[in-house]
This record gives sequence, C-alpha cells and structure tokens, in this order.
Amino acid sequence: QVQLVESGGGLVQAGGSLRLSCVSSGSIFSINAMGWYRQAPGNQRELVARISSGGSTNYADSVKGRFTISRDNAKNAVYLQMNSLKPEDTAVYYCAAGTEVAVKKYVMPYWGKGTLVTVSS
Repeated sequence: QVQLVESGGGLVQAGGSLRLSCVSSGSIFSINAMGWYRQAPGNQRELVARISSGGSTNYADSVKGRFTISRDNAKNAVYLQMNSLKPEDTAVYYCAAGTEVAVKKYVMPYWGKGTLVTVSS
C-alpha cells in the first residue's frame, strides 16, 4: 500500500499562485508515476498533470503554461506549482500514484484525500 498526503491548498485571488505538495509513504517501490487530478463541484475528476519516474510530464490543455509538476525522488514527493490561477481552477485537488503500464498508459490506484483550492474573482 501507498499512502499519499497532500498540502498547500487554500484561498487565492485570480492571478495568484499556490504550490501543492504531496508526500508518499509505504510501498513506494511499487510506483513509477505520480500525478495531480482535480474535481470541481458537479464535474468529473480530471487529470491536471502527471510525471513519470523518468521525468516526462503531461498536462491538461487548460493548465499548460500556467502549472508545473515536479518531483523529488529523495523526498518521495511531488509538487504542483500553479500560477496565473483562474476561478475555473477552483476544485479539490488530489494526488495520485501508480505505474506506467504501457506508453502513455497509466494505472493510478493510490489516491490522497484531496486539498481544496479556491480561486476568487
């Protein structure tokens, strides 16, 4: 089992920045990919950004150029730097971890409890 704990959410004005952190523990040898997903009220959960153990990344089109995902393997942590935030970025953000089972195909069975990001206009 892998445990994930997120932090860094909060209330910010439009145009502002936040940095989310996620620390993993447990059977971390079983994972080689980590990512951030979000779910806004009334919407399905969606991918925000994902990073493989090799450092390759992919982003949702809506956040490209504004958000940056990074990881610190020594700390078993993944981060999401969010800049130029918009009200539509308001959501609960979840950290996820799993494996890349094929090229650009991921299975992410481990999830944190989420952290709320609220962007005011």
